[in-house]
Parts: sequence; C-alpha cells; structure tokens
Amino acid sequence: MKFIIIGGDAAGMSAAMQVVHKRKDAEITVLERGSFYSYAQCGLPYYLGDVVEEQEDLIARPLSSFRDKGIDARIHHEVTHVDADNQIVYGRVLDKEEEFSLEYDTLLVATGGSPNKIPVDGAELSGIHYLKTIPDAENIKSDFEEAAHITIIGGGYIGLEVAENFIETGKKVRIINRTNSLGSNFDETISNELRAEAERNGVELVLEEHVSSFTSDDSGRVNGVKTNKGTYETDGVVVAIGIKPNTEFLRHTDIHYHYTGALMVDPYMRTNISNIYAAGDCATQYHRIKEQHDYIPLGTHANKQGRIAGANIAGDKKTFQGMLGTAILKFFNLTAGRTGIGMHEARSCGFDFSCEIIEASPYAGYFPGSDKMKIQLLKDNKNNRLLGIQAVGTTGVDKRIDTASVMIYNKMTVDEIQSLDISYAPPYNSTWDPIQKGARKFK
Repeated sequence: MKFIIIGGDAAGMSAAMQVVHKRKDAEITVLERGSFYSYAQCGLPYYLGDVVEEQEDLIARPLSSFRDKGIDARIHHEVTHVDADNQIVYGRVLDKEEEFSLEYDTLLVATGGSPNKIPVDGAELSGIHYLKTIPDAENIKSDFEEAAHITIIGGGYIGLEVAENFIETGKKVRIINRTNSLGSNFDETISNELRAEAERNGVELVLEEHVSSFTSDDSGRVNGVKTNKGTYETDGVVVAIGIKPNTEFLRHTDIHYHYTGALMVDPYMRTNISNIYAAGDCATQYHRIKEQHDYIPLGTHANKQGRIAGANIAGDKKTFQGMLGTAILKFFNLTAGRTGIGMHEARSCGFDFSCEIIEASPYAGYFPGSDKMKIQLLKDNKNNRLLGIQAVGTTGVDKRIDTASVMIYNKMTVDEIQSLDISYAPPYNSTWDPIQKGARKFK
C-alpha cells in the first residue's frame, strides 16, 4: 500500500507514525516543502527572545529518526497539483529544479498554513518579516541583531509573544493593530488587561489604525510604516495577521472547501474525495459548542487530527470528537486563557446566554502572592450549560482553563459544576474554586 503524506510537521508525522506502527506492509512517503520535520512552531517567538537558546531544541524528532523507521521522508518537495481521478501527486524538487510525480493508494493532506500577507505598497521591502518556520526565525534574528526598534503588525497571539520577547532582549517595540484591542480571540474584559500589561512593559500601542504602505531608505530597506492616521519610523517589521490554509494546489479538484480555504473533513478526517484525507492547519475542526465546522488552527488540534487520520488510514476506526478552541497565552507577567466560545461568537451563533465576570483569588485569600484573577463565564440560558470561559491573571489561570475545558466538553450545567470535588489547600486554591464561585453567580 502506497501512502503519501504532504507535510512533515505535527499532523503529517503524527499520522505517519500511526501507519508505521499499524501497517507493516505500508510504503510511506512524506513530501515536505521545507527542510525541517516535526518542529515546534509555537516555540519560535521564544527562540527570538533567546528563551530557547538553540535551534535544535525546537525540533521534536530529527529527520533521520523517521527515515530509520522506513519512512521515505523527503525535503524541498513541493506539491503543485493532484490528479485525484488517477491518484497521482505532482510537484517539483525545489533545490534541484526537477519535477516529480508519485502514485498513491491513500493521500493525506497535512500542508498546514502560511502567514497572511499584507497587501500594501512596500510589503516586499527588506526588513519586513513573517514568522512561521525555523528559517523565518533565523532570518529575523540575523536581520534584527542591530535593530533598536521593531514594529509588529497584528495584536494576536503571535504578535503579543513576539513583542514580549523583543522587549526582553532590550528592543523598543510598537504594535499596530486594526482594532482597539489586543488578543483577537479574547473579549473586552481580558483584552483590556492585556492592553494594560503591554503599556506597563513599555510596548507602544497604535490601535484602530490600518497599514497603508511601508517606506524605505536609499538601500531599499524598510524604515517606516504608514497608516491611515500617521507615519511611524522603525528598524524592522514583523507581520503577524493570522494564517491561511495551504490548499490552493487542490482547487482544480472537486474537493470541498470551508469558506476559510480549509478542507472540509468528516470525523474520520476524510475529505469528500475517495482516498484523500486532511488534518491539521489545512483542515476544518468540528466545534462542539457551535456544532459546526470551524477553523481554529492550533498545534493541539493538528496533533490529534493527524493521529486520528493515521489510525484510520491504517485500518482503525477512530473519530475526532471535536474541539473547544482552548488556548492560553503568556504575556509578560500575565497569563490569559480561553475555552469554549466568547460573547461575539455566542451572539453570532444565536445563543440566548448570560455572562458573569468575577474577580477571585486562585489561592486562599490570606496566602502570600495571591493576586486576583478575572474570569468571564458564559452560560446557555436554555440548558444552564457553560458555553465558554476566559480568564486572565498572574497565576492559576492555566488550571482554571483546563478544568473549564473538561466541564464544557462534558456539557456540565452550572449546578453540576458547583458539586465538583476540586482539590483545596491554601497554596493551591480556596475552599470554593474560582470557577465554582463564578457558576454560583448565575441565577
């Protein structure tokens, strides 16, 4: 059996290892456009800030480890199109300027996503960077070594993490964002705390302005950012305005697309085309609260979907049970996290919901270092189940978000949550966990 996997990172290699373990007759070929396999994309901002000191520390498994298991793991192989009728993959070898074609019995598309480009004049100037791969990070570190001031376009997770890490290395940082908030997936209560934390740590915020062009010096290097309201000098730019799925090479087929460009998949990670699966940042994820296909590209989803795709390709019957969009962010001294849906999503999905916002200590109130956290809870008024929780604070946020994700996953009501037996000792919690205190607020 000939299995071809397009993409050698989280989803692709999680799938490949499942096939290796379950199908001894498998001939597995992985086609990776870049030069690295199984690396930690989420760790790249911390590599820029020297928290992660060595490039090698970001690589979960070296390429040789996959080849030792009999996987034909190739690099610099870009797939350009797929003949779904005859089950043939076509592409080019980037470092040799050669073309290739390979037949498959089963194909897994695990091509991930690419950073959204900013479509304005000057966007191709030197000194303007995007962060998605290890070579991207290497280029940024090298190019910004002498830079004193960096401008970041975008106030989402990556933009905030990059801002923090550049500040920690002694650079001046500006964030330009189209909206008046930071943390695009957080509601106002949490976003306001992130905004205040940015200002406390010397990040210049330029909000409610959109980039119209970039200016350059005589050498052709960026030296300024023009917005609809002003011009800002800078030594370098990182654009972090989200990603789009790498799926254009399948547009000529009859494969079904989500409106975001992601490939539509069923719980087995199958597309609508026979023998083609998809997983990770190029595929949809079923949202358990919205009860619909969604696109929230996160490493946790990619690993789960890849593992499930590989198991099904190998002959098992496993399903992706859906996700809640659970995510967490470190930003200087704060941690912000969320699970389920926020207020904008609740409104757009037509939920009749109630919201409670509380301040509570993560520990016993008398215990040293017990700073209060803010927690926002949403409840479905029809069935009293939690719809979503967001939290921000200096400590204890991770525990509450993870606990809440289990509550929401299991469709617990606010009354059931109050009955949970959650651990207590003064250094770890109060007698009533903050989530339980919030649940008690609902009438």
